[in-house]
Amino acid sequence: MKYQALNTILLAALLWTVPGKAQEKHHTFVDPMIGSQGLGRIFIGPSYPFGMVKPSPDCGTAPNSGWLPEPVAVTGFSQLHVSGTGGGPKYGNIQVMPFTGALDSQEQSSMRENETVKLGYYSVLLKKNQVKTEITTADKAAFYKFSYPAAAQKSLKIDAGFFLGEQPVPDAREAQQFVGSEIELVSPTEIRGYSRIRAGWNNGRAYTVYFYAVLDQPVTSYTSWKGQKLFPNVAVQFDSNEKTGLLLGIGGSATQLNMKIGISFLSSLKAKANITQEIPDWDFNQVLTGLQNKWEELLRRIEIDPKASTTQQQLFYTGLYHTMLMPVNRTGENPMWTNDQPYYDDFYTLWDTFRTSNPLITLISPKREVEIVNALIDIYKHDGYLPDGRSGNANGRTQGGSHGEVLIADAFVKKLEGIDYELGLEAMLKDATVPPGGNEEQEGRGGLTEYNRLGYVPFSVVRSGNRTVDYAYNDYNIATVAKGLKRQKIYDRFIRQSANWRNLWRDDYTHEGSKGFILPKNAEGKWLDTIPYGNSEIQHPTYIYTPLTRETPWYACHWCGFFYEGTSWEYSFSIPHEIPALIQKSGGNAAFRKRLDTFFDKKFYNVANEPSFLTPTLYHWIGRPDLSSERIRQIIGASYNTSRNGLPGNDDSGAMSSWLAFHMIGLYPNAGQSYYLINSPLLRQTVFHQENGKDFKVTANGLSEKNVYIKSARLNGKVFNQAWIEHEDILNGGELVLEMDAKPSAWGTRILPPLSLKP
Repeated sequence: MKYQALNTILLAALLWTVPGKAQEKHHTFVDPMIGSQGLGRIFIGPSYPFGMVKPSPDCGTAPNSGWLPEPVAVTGFSQLHVSGTGGGPKYGNIQVMPFTGALDSQEQSSMRENETVKLGYYSVLLKKNQVKTEITTADKAAFYKFSYPAAAQKSLKIDAGFFLGEQPVPDAREAQQFVGSEIELVSPTEIRGYSRIRAGWNNGRAYTVYFYAVLDQPVTSYTSWKGQKLFPNVAVQFDSNEKTGLLLGIGGSATQLNMKIGISFLSSLKAKANITQEIPDWDFNQVLTGLQNKWEELLRRIEIDPKASTTQQQLFYTGLYHTMLMPVNRTGENPMWTNDQPYYDDFYTLWDTFRTSNPLITLISPKREVEIVNALIDIYKHDGYLPDGRSGNANGRTQGGSHGEVLIADAFVKKLEGIDYELGLEAMLKDATVPPGGNEEQEGRGGLTEYNRLGYVPFSVVRSGNRTVDYAYNDYNIATVAKGLKRQKIYDRFIRQSANWRNLWRDDYTHEGSKGFILPKNAEGKWLDTIPYGNSEIQHPTYIYTPLTRETPWYACHWCGFFYEGTSWEYSFSIPHEIPALIQKSGGNAAFRKRLDTFFDKKFYNVANEPSFLTPTLYHWIGRPDLSSERIRQIIGASYNTSRNGLPGNDDSGAMSSWLAFHMIGLYPNAGQSYYLINSPLLRQTVFHQENGKDFKVTANGLSEKNVYIKSARLNGKVFNQAWIEHEDILNGGELVLEMDAKPSAWGTRILPPLSLKP
């Protein structure tokens, strides 16, 4: 009870203080620094929605998003980054750095002060040479403004060889590896070149980032470099598998230098064309305003109570912002094949985003989600498999299941138009029937042959626990689409396979008073209470496996455990398509409530782990949505705030942020299925301004610090006694009115969430 009381105090401080300013635009509430420190790893620089170019400071080569807090020095500013990711870094290509003085050193790192970060804008004063750097961006081209001290020699470094994640060990796992670079001073105001890098978190093939930079003042002196050697007055360094760059001296008496830098995955001339198309003039503020308007157009599609507290508005709109940073729209920039389909990259990863990020994008812009799903299907057509993760134009990595299936099924049940669902089903079936041939880290289903033969993935295959659980749900997704397309034989097979999670459910195992868990089993069908580890042929050491065991890094590598980033306590709740069966196997409603209470009260729950995202709402299935709402409020109060450490884990392309945004509204999706669970909102009102022109409103009458329970509900004026709502109801427009009270009621206790498909 102390834990609950403390979280209630924190939540009140978080949400019921200082009313916001009603007239401010939505994008002004976005704070890109929320979650930038600690585990969040948020990208802090300017970006278009789903934008390809993401310029930002790099503080060395280690951080995934480039940025680190002071007192770490700034190495420079590169043009491509990811947001919220774990594992090894990716990108950090084409770095620029202003400085003053002689062109005699590649090293120009500087400490900083007066760092300012807003949506679409970054500025900092580099202390070493007192140069102020300001950045904004268009979609495929960035705009820099450098302000130098009076009378100083204006200088600029352009580094085509820099990248994030460099390691001294060749081919280190998850480290990016240098392949080549090239740079040329084309004219006194133009520079072009490229950087070619491979590997990184997804261990992908080499990708090439081309650039074209244009200055508004001429270069009067220059020194190029290759490797560690400087070449004064040499304007070109061709690619010979060494790092290259330029040190430029800028002429003229003006103290300000403007630079536009275009990026392309096709050619340097295409990068130049991106500048011409997106930033034809030298008006920094015009580019900034255009970016802000793009964000405003999307953020205003979900409008919350204008009298909500500033904290509420910052948390909510920053959450939406994080959700729309990735994946990246690279339509027209696909170096792998040509067609007229949309092309998206940087799926980090569907294992992270399918639960909340993609469903939130569907509500904000269903047309965008259609593009994303079509891009996934198009990748299947040309690369052979749907990606679960993808970056640098290469599939990888798979963490558990083949979750492209969830996105296709989610689009199907929500009736998104413009998707070839027959081709989508073909892609899903490829995942479920054709082993990826030794390429299990990159795509497809690892252990598929064993899964289809045994009905589960045996312990000899890494991540067999969460793979079995995930594959069962992915099979359910296939059955969902097959049934809708009237493919009965496919439906019959995969609806049966969707129950395969039960083959790793050990009914007789009791832990902390709860019975039944997903536990290891070998290919012979034997449950494994002890697990061997190490390579000793004499001692044969073992460890005891329990529902709280985390093998990594003590007994197995990070990717080699029974579960990926979790325990059996977490994954044994992760059965989103058969929750009634899960309840029955746990011993019925009372036992399941006790199991949930133990999970939260003993702090086995981890909000930073996506497989547990749905778990706080599972009380709905035993007729207690009030308990779901209590848990959600506890979690938010303890885990989220507006500080730089305000996210509880890696944001994972907006996964953590979209989870929060949904619960602030009072709705929560069960991805791949057509409904949303209704929880007590944290906002008094939310209005969806939908692309179909119909508004849908969620209103919580009487919501206050004490009135946190739903007493009754009406949908479009009619009594609504269920604690879930169909996506179609939202599409049709109207209003869901929730009457709030200080104590739980009978609302939502009798009509339980929809049952899953049946064989």
